[in-house]
Amino acid sequence: MTNETLDLARQLIKQRSITPHDSDCQKILARRLQKAGFHIENMRFGEVDNLWARRGDASPVLCFAGHTDVVPTGPLAQWDSDPFEPVIRDGRLYGRGAADMKSSLAAFVTAIEAFVTLHPEHKGSIALLITSDEEGPAVDGTVKVVETLRARDELLDYCIVGEPTCSHRFGDTIKNGRRGSLSGNLTVKGVQGHIAYPHLAKNPIHLVAPAITELSQVRWDDGNEYFPPTTWHISNINGGTGATNIIPGTVNMLFNFRFSTASTVDSLKARVHAVLDKYGLEYDLVWELSGKPFLTPRAELANALHEAVIQVTELEPQLSTSGGTSDGRFIADICKQVVEFGPRNETIHKLNEFVDVEDLERLAKIYQIALTKLLL
Repeated sequence: MTNETLDLARQLIKQRSITPHDSDCQKILARRLQKAGFHIENMRFGEVDNLWARRGDASPVLCFAGHTDVVPTGPLAQWDSDPFEPVIRDGRLYGRGAADMKSSLAAFVTAIEAFVTLHPEHKGSIALLITSDEEGPAVDGTVKVVETLRARDELLDYCIVGEPTCSHRFGDTIKNGRRGSLSGNLTVKGVQGHIAYPHLAKNPIHLVAPAITELSQVRWDDGNEYFPPTTWHISNINGGTGATNIIPGTVNMLFNFRFSTASTVDSLKARVHAVLDKYGLEYDLVWELSGKPFLTPRAELANALHEAVIQVTELEPQLSTSGGTSDGRFIADICKQVVEFGPRNETIHKLNEFVDVEDLERLAKIYQIALTKLLL
């Protein structure tokens, strides 16, 4: 399995699949999966290629989910080797997407091939949901596939997302949820005027300042067993014409919530509006929900993966909800149990991205053991 996983990972890294381009990665995966008895369905939305592959038509359905797209390389001169020519140095496989997340895709496939060879009559179904739009806007990728599956009542029982989850040592972290992301674009209105005649103007920066102070001190919730408390932060604020003698007519502010399942979108919005209204502000506020939080308590899937990690690495993995968002937020709409597990995330999105070669074999073995525990 080691050589097969490594070889497939290298083949995928060679494809210059910068978001939203797949660059034939999904064709490479589909050819392997067809030989293993999968029905292949290509779903293209806009410029985004998506792959839905399924073996079997019964429950339970165990889905592996991931993305073939990668982030841009950054300055090529600062890479020690061509990011799309995978090389091995000192036991590490280097290349863009090595950790995020082409190694996981390769491990999905080789684990499934090994499992199906040993257990061709396994119960339930195995599926793969692969997109090329995870690192980009994420509007024509997994979310659209999920909508399609929901429309035809094709639900999942378990889903393993191959995001790189481990922090210090391979096997130390399983992600069983992610915080939601809710952003606001706030414009507070005043009256522009000459700074020497303040009685003829209204300074919106001064007007909004007390509200900003209060919002920064609100305790939105206490979190829960798996999530830290919800946070609110300003990411950008802008007002004025650039002149020193003009009171601005408006001030614009961008802010963001990273919120847990202890709060709801509606409750956060309502509390923000209440503070703004308390100070009598005239304002426009446009909201954008990038993703709802999701949480998978310890149950069959988390337990199976937990035991598999211990068996392969002899480490006790910790459940965590840290980090940004992932496509798990969309999949959770049609799947009650969603977890993420993949290689170390030390170099994701960085120059000289790499994955430890020995972890490829171990990752595929963990996925294979999870298959065995859930589908036999």
